[in-house]
Amino acid sequence: MKQFLGAIGLATALSLSAGQSSAADLTLRISLQLPLKSHLGENLVLFKDEVEKTSNGEIAVEIYDSAQLYTDKEVPAAVGAGSIEMGVASLTRYYGDVPAVDIFYQPFLFDTEEKVRKAVAKGSPIRGPIDAAIAETGSTVLWWQAYGGAIMLSNGGPLKTPADMKGKKVRVFGKTLGDFTEATGGAPTMVSGSEQYLAYQRGTVDIGMTGVSGVKSRKLWEVMDTITVTNHADIEFIVVVNTDFWNGLTDKQRALIEAAATKAENDVRDRMSSIEAEAYGAAKENGMQIYTPTAEELAEWRKASQPVYDAFKAKTGALGEEMLKAAETF
Repeated sequence: MKQFLGAIGLATALSLSAGQSSAADLTLRISLQLPLKSHLGENLVLFKDEVEKTSNGEIAVEIYDSAQLYTDKEVPAAVGAGSIEMGVASLTRYYGDVPAVDIFYQPFLFDTEEKVRKAVAKGSPIRGPIDAAIAETGSTVLWWQAYGGAIMLSNGGPLKTPADMKGKKVRVFGKTLGDFTEATGGAPTMVSGSEQYLAYQRGTVDIGMTGVSGVKSRKLWEVMDTITVTNHADIEFIVVVNTDFWNGLTDKQRALIEAAATKAENDVRDRMSSIEAEAYGAAKENGMQIYTPTAEELAEWRKASQPVYDAFKAKTGALGEEMLKAAETF
């Protein structure tokens, strides 16, 4: 709380808090670890504009980007405790409370856009149980933000097969991605998204793992020279609101916010393919090599990563089994 209050004082001078309205009856503060220029930041701005327009300025939205208030790993607790009204977190940050969230990081499970869309649809046998379980943590899911497929970053050449991972320190951002790294021969190191640039620059890790849009928004081509397009996991972020705060709003306020959230969710999902294409283009223009593994090489990655499924089933029990079976029908 002390950190939060201090940050709020500082944030009054920051441009991101611009747009706050003293005439507003209600203010929503949102914590984001990524830069505002990232597509998740742009998505929050769309939400902000929609809420403020449809409420006629009665509801104001303040966005604190680039981990000004909280890092990604701190958002679930901060929102759940009510230290801030809203926050954006990588879905995997809820693994400790809801291990089943990492079904999206089961290697190569959701390997097409069609499968991803079916899995993230409201009320689906994948998303439905996840949203319900997160509600038990003190937060309500407002919308999901697409972030694209997971890729690998390296220097000096691509990661063609798991043999190229052997003995290397790998930046990960979730338990299951750590399991994937170990299964394929690497040593996982948890590094927050806002800290990965320095981790690559300083050699804290040898290999990166992220979404390609993050390469663009964080200019990771300055510290890494190669992208290997594995797409071994689907990266999802969620926007959550403190449940007690949410329940204290009027029906009209909730309806306005939910409508804006739906618009924001559909917008980012529909634009994900073009967002990734633009990011790959920017990476190439800035000197990065982009390597797509062959079918034979991908088969080696898949084979090596099978133990990850066993670990997921052991951790999630019946729920995990049900979700995996549902995913197989997509």
